[in-house]
Amino acid sequence: MTISSSLNAGVAGLNANATRLATISDNIANSGTYGYKRAAADFASMVITQAQGAGVYAAGGVRASTARLIDERGALVGTGNALDLAVSGRGMLPVVPSVGLAEGLSNSSLTMTTTGSFRPDSNGTLRTESGMVLLGWPANADGTIPVLPRDTIAGLRPVTINANQQAGDPTTTLKLGVNLPATQTLADASGDTLPLAVEYFGNLGTSETLDVGFTPILPAIGSSNRWTLQIRDSAQGGALIGEYELTFDDTRGNGGTLATVTTLSGGAYDPATGTVELGLGGGPLTVQLGRLGDANGLTQLSDSFAPTSITKNGSPVGNLTAVEVDENGYINATYDTGFTRRLYQIPLVDVPNLNGLNALNNQTYSISTDSGSFFLWNAGEGPTGAVVGYARENSTTDVASELTNLIQTQRAYSSNAKVIQTVDEMLQETTNIKR
Repeated sequence: MTISSSLNAGVAGLNANATRLATISDNIANSGTYGYKRAAADFASMVITQAQGAGVYAAGGVRASTARLIDERGALVGTGNALDLAVSGRGMLPVVPSVGLAEGLSNSSLTMTTTGSFRPDSNGTLRTESGMVLLGWPANADGTIPVLPRDTIAGLRPVTINANQQAGDPTTTLKLGVNLPATQTLADASGDTLPLAVEYFGNLGTSETLDVGFTPILPAIGSSNRWTLQIRDSAQGGALIGEYELTFDDTRGNGGTLATVTTLSGGAYDPATGTVELGLGGGPLTVQLGRLGDANGLTQLSDSFAPTSITKNGSPVGNLTAVEVDENGYINATYDTGFTRRLYQIPLVDVPNLNGLNALNNQTYSISTDSGSFFLWNAGEGPTGAVVGYARENSTTDVASELTNLIQTQRAYSSNAKVIQTVDEMLQETTNIKR
């Protein structure tokens, strides 16, 4: 009888609306949960009678299907913690449960999240209060990121920040911007060496000194415009590590600039870059003397000896003061000497179908057959967005919309219950006919 199909449709309606009520209650309960992705229940009709104009009709009812809308993005809110991370755009942060670290990452499956409040634990490993450990690619000593596979977690490591670490920044480049007195190359000049001491920092963070001496080459008559440059290294007991003969231009157009540089000992002068490579006790050093005809390097003008521009990189050993993450996912450590060092790069995980991911506890997700294979992108490249520090992603729940859905679901549930009650009364009437 079609009246029994009405009963089945009413029961199906109760089940479908109960499912929808469950998603609404979950969404409202997590309206304040950072990174929560709302669940949605969709209804689909079930058709039994397909003949047009049939004298009878059998109700097929309704079927409910649920989905987690992971591709929806919540608004970003600012925080006071530099390691509160969120993703502005597509992509997720790679994480792993701390309980799985004991067995190693090779035995763990990739887990991901869109936001997290990471803080170092007793070992300095960045993790959330729920035990999710942040993963990243460790940088080389020079701050570069090695080439690693993008379709596996083999190269990822737990991000560990030692709060008591120290680091130094060795001096690798030095620019000598010095003006030499033209009057000192006259035939009747004193010929005294003009000294200059420049500090540099070695590979071990020690402070060393380059002793630079400019000695004029005196002619028999007139002016020679020639000098001997000697460079000595305190880290090698004052040994001579470079000697060069400098000749300056005295023409109207390029007067006072370098005309020639002759290497007597040490690293050869490169006219294309205006530099010499020196082997110091504290490591190799590139010294910029200036290109030929360039007024920004060594010059010879007037009667004054003046270091006009002595610039170098490097810093002494410093203590860690801050750790921040930039938009490209690079974790940078800042030390009290002003030195900044790159420690890790956090890649962003992306899959073809975000809504196909398996939803896990604590707003985390894992790969499934519906999601497709994952790929690790540099933040801001490909389809991915940027990593944002000092931020969390809000829940995607709209409480006002959920309350409206709640009222509609309640009325639909009551209406289906009324259908069942009516069917029961009609069946009772049918039973009474036999009496």
